[in-house]
Amino acid sequence: MKAHVANLLNASVLVIIGLWGYFETSSNTAFIPVGFGVVLLLLTGGVKKENKVIAHVAVLLTLLILLAMLGMRLPKALTAGGMSLVRTIIPIVTGVLAMVAFIKSFIAARKAREQKA
Repeated sequence: MKAHVANLLNASVLVIIGLWGYFETSSNTAFIPVGFGVVLLLLTGGVKKENKVIAHVAVLLTLLILLAMLGMRLPKALTAGGMSLVRTIIPIVTGVLAMVAFIKSFIAARKAREQKA
């Protein structure tokens, strides 16, 4: 999967899951993944054009939200179970997929640069 597609998928999931969480719980903290998702959506074009700065910003934001989901949200969701767990696992999976796609694209870009030199 290409990095920009993985980023778009992850961003869309963050927005959808965050809104779902808000409407189900009425907790304003559900807007945190929505905010990250919107910013990642805005960065998708730069990631597609292989802009290094934008891609690194997208990686940083993806890593931050992934760590927050793993460290803070997952333990609570495991205790609560049910749909809370589903709303936590889905963005974790898409975040991991996005990170793998970013890493693969960075490795491919480095190899291409080295072959040109």
